[in-house]
Amino acid sequence: MKQEKTVSASFMYMGILFCTCLIASNMLESKILQFGSFTMTAGVLCFPISYILNDCIAEVWGYRKARFVIWMAFLMNFFVVTLGQLAVILPAADYWAEHEEHFNFVFGLTPRITIASFTAFLLGSLVNAYVMSKMKLTSEGHHFSKRAVVSTLLGEGVDSLIFFPFAFGGLIPVPELIKLMILQVITKTLYEIIALPLTIRVVKWVKRRENTDVYDRDETYNPINIFQL
Repeated sequence: MKQEKTVSASFMYMGILFCTCLIASNMLESKILQFGSFTMTAGVLCFPISYILNDCIAEVWGYRKARFVIWMAFLMNFFVVTLGQLAVILPAADYWAEHEEHFNFVFGLTPRITIASFTAFLLGSLVNAYVMSKMKLTSEGHHFSKRAVVSTLLGEGVDSLIFFPFAFGGLIPVPELIKLMILQVITKTLYEIIALPLTIRVVKWVKRRENTDVYDRDETYNPINIFQL
């Protein structure tokens, strides 16, 4: 009899929260926040949490499970965006007409922003998980803090380099666009650094609870093999 593959409750909780953070951040990206002379998208409120969860999953369960969660989050986000587009297309009730413009602004994302967001998240998250996995092998499991910061910096860098030029190129002045990209990377990386004490405790607790600490010694790192756990 073929052994059935299972996942733990801790893995499920982190995976669900990861998907939720991505979907929330995708909707929040439509607002630009300003703090003094600095601007950033509202997605910064929760998007860094997904990278912290990505680090935890890659550290405890390895690249395969991190890849699986990344793709599931991608597909669930696509599902929500598709439903939002359908809701925008369907006719609104007469008494809802005055609210239609506000609803469409949030859920009626342009194809350009949608594609930019999906591509940036997918590649940035996969880079984050890959760097975490590779650095863990190189360091023989030591220096988790360094791995978490470097993987977030590179992952967020890839995310920003893809998302902002494709989503806002031609809409935002180039100097402001560059400043926005750099600020997003710095802010999200600082977020990771500030949260490190909590992240370290969570990782240690999960490792003890799960009695597992995966090293991807024979991993092929194929980014599209999403059904391999």
